Amino acid sequence: MADLMKSTKSTFISPKKGESLEGTITKLNTYEILVDIGAKTEAVVLEKDKRLLRNIMGILKVGDNVTVSVLNPESEFGNPVVSLRRFMEDKVWDKLNELQKSQKVIEATITEVTRGGFIVTADDAQGFLPNSQASFLETGQAPLGKKVAVNVLELSRLQHKIIFSQKAGQSIEFEKEIGELKPEQKITSTISNITTFGVFVSLQGKTHLIEGLIHISEISWEKLVEVPKEFKAGEKIETVIIGFDKKAARVNLSLRRLTKDPFEKEMSKFEPDKKVSASVSEVTANGVLFDLGNGIEGIIKKEKVPPNVTYKEGQTVSLTVSMVDKKRRKVILTPILMEKPIGYR
Repeated sequence: MADLMKSTKSTFISPKKGESLEGTITKLNTYEILVDIGAKTEAVVLEKDKRLLRNIMGILKVGDNVTVSVLNPESEFGNPVVSLRRFMEDKVWDKLNELQKSQKVIEATITEVTRGGFIVTADDAQGFLPNSQASFLETGQAPLGKKVAVNVLELSRLQHKIIFSQKAGQSIEFEKEIGELKPEQKITSTISNITTFGVFVSLQGKTHLIEGLIHISEISWEKLVEVPKEFKAGEKIETVIIGFDKKAARVNLSLRRLTKDPFEKEMSKFEPDKKVSASVSEVTANGVLFDLGNGIEGIIKKEKVPPNVTYKEGQTVSLTVSMVDKKRRKVILTPILMEKPIGYR
């Protein structure tokens, strides 16, 4: 009898806080989850996260083998208290790794809109869908709650980073669709979405609609700080093709290049050594900017700003034209000084 009691006693384990143990689910319902880990009594799963509980109920079943983390070796009722959080996280990351390798398309739901893109939830994982990897072919559809087809683009469990893409794997189809399109070709597009950095449009490819982008810098020859409010989703506009972004499966378009650059006409008025008077439009780390009228911008580079001289927005200054920088579309200026400060070049 003593030998029997000794052998029976030795079959039970004594769980320790923080250790991971293998076990089998013996009970699984919305009220209680029990796991046999080989202790004197079954372990009780304690999870307060409702989303995690839903995942457990949806994925696991009685009889499944699991790995639990011990939270408390013995509760006041005599049961070990354990967690399935790490086990469930491992299952999610294993599945994400498989999806990244296979590039299988899955469905995701947009749950939040950010400046740089969208927060989406797919297969029990929350990740980021950047604007550069998002597709805006459906005109004016509200993004929140929208179902989108995505691939897993990047993963880093260490950084807890999941990047999704609507564009991964589309490059071959995109190249077929743009086969008959050429740079400088004028084309009618339909506005599908308006963002802080530009206007997305849909346009006709060889057989299907494809996506285009008019970046904010290509809307007008004038320098814009925000997209004009007159653009409306569903509106048809004429654009001109300026290039193809095959990685993003997107056509780059321009509105401003449908008209002649006013800088080309105006720059002839600013010959070297010409004296001009202009008001300060902005003081930056690179120099002082001036409004020369008709959308033409001038600049005193920071190294040409005289020592002990400060400029304020709206201040009128007498200037000399140094040169015209066609590449940066700016008139380079120097201040007219009554006397040359020591050390000024």
